[in-house]
Amino acid sequence: GLTVTDVSEITGFPEIMDGRVKTLHPSIHGGILARRDNPKHLDAMATHSIPSIDLVVLNLYPFAQTIARTSDENEAIENIDIGGPAMTRAAAKNHYFVGIATDPADYPQICAEIEDKGGISFELRRKLAQKAFAMTAEYDSMIASWMMQDAASSAPEKTPNLPAEFSLDAPLIQTLRYGENPHQQAGFYRLDDGQISVAEARQIQGKALSYNNINDTDAAFKLASEFDTPTIAIIKHANPCGVASADTLAQAWKGAFEADPVSAFGGIIASNKTIDVETAAEITTIFSEVIIAPDATEEALHLLQAKPNLRVLLTGSMLDPARASLAIRSVTGGLLVQNADNGQLDDDMMRIVTQKKPTDQQLQDLKMAWRIAKHVKSNAIIYVKDGITAGIGAGQMSRVDSCRIAALKAQDNATHHGWEAPRTRGSVVASDAFFPFADGLLTAIEAGAEAVIQPGGSMRDNEVIEAADQAGIAMIMTGMRHFNH
Repeated sequence: GLTVTDVSEITGFPEIMDGRVKTLHPSIHGGILARRDNPKHLDAMATHSIPSIDLVVLNLYPFAQTIARTSDENEAIENIDIGGPAMTRAAAKNHYFVGIATDPADYPQICAEIEDKGGISFELRRKLAQKAFAMTAEYDSMIASWMMQDAASSAPEKTPNLPAEFSLDAPLIQTLRYGENPHQQAGFYRLDDGQISVAEARQIQGKALSYNNINDTDAAFKLASEFDTPTIAIIKHANPCGVASADTLAQAWKGAFEADPVSAFGGIIASNKTIDVETAAEITTIFSEVIIAPDATEEALHLLQAKPNLRVLLTGSMLDPARASLAIRSVTGGLLVQNADNGQLDDDMMRIVTQKKPTDQQLQDLKMAWRIAKHVKSNAIIYVKDGITAGIGAGQMSRVDSCRIAALKAQDNATHHGWEAPRTRGSVVASDAFFPFADGLLTAIEAGAEAVIQPGGSMRDNEVIEAADQAGIAMIMTGMRHFNH
């Protein structure tokens, strides 16, 4: 219902360079920046026929949405707004006289004050200015992070490509009840880096997410994103307790749950496929905290409503595990920043170092175990059999202890199910880092592993290979480590 005047009518100059130059003109910025209590400013406006601008309503080019849907660098650069942030900052600077609206959520209050008072109060203009500066800071920080990540992804191997200064601008999207423990305050902030994530997920039902929920859900989502075939990952305390891939999602759920039903109670469930009604029916038979998936059918959502406290998050699609990004962790007095572990296992990386070669099924399980190892806290040992985790050893101070604990978990699980033998019998095993001695490998062999995948690189690699040959098992070395502290 507003009368609209094209910018070029005010500037007397056409939009040029495909829209790159449009509002960067004295007739626009003079109208925004002029102080209405300064006679010199008013004289300049009159002399140059500059109309005053009392309210700037602005939405910036959708840079975050662009980098989320495309890797085209030219398209991303064309969606870096220049005139928009300049006008936003000009209006925010001159908020004594000019209003700046950057968030549609503020439109109703702005309209109400204009209708009731004939203009916007100073208190609201001040609030809007603060919000505007925060928005442009976040926008620029997002662009800087994208440029840094893009450069890092194309940099030569082991060549650092990090900025001399590192800054973050992340809006608070949720105040949490508490942190890891009730005596700790916590909040959830979003980084607009264009990635599919828990921060961007749509919560369909359930209670508000807690700090630990978010941390575990992120771990589950990243793990499930590693796989193309229907896969379910169940996470407890940021470590997987059961992971399975199968022809159908319901079969994957059955395998993941059977892998460790005791630990699965109260777990976080991630699916890499749309939750169907059959899978939802199985999930609702136990208590779970969170389900995260790209989507769910209407029938499945109806079934999940039977668990009103179960949080259901839908992301629309899965994370690209190979995409370059940054991993940020706080330490006392500083930040640790690194390229996220997006290392993928290519067939030409896998070097068979033993006399015996893995079978086709073993090779498939070895690849699965290797993908999981990236998401298990070090020292990490993962046994897999027929697309299902058989035992997981995580976060131990020695690798041999991780081997033992994973085997012990498998034995306990066999006892729980009444199986004759644990699933580690005839399994394969992955280690996130090299075996420093043969003892860890021998423990895995004793548990029943018949093939192993590991990075290699130990001074005693020959001893470990010899132990594998003596036991008659196959071993693959990848040359890539996956520490996850």
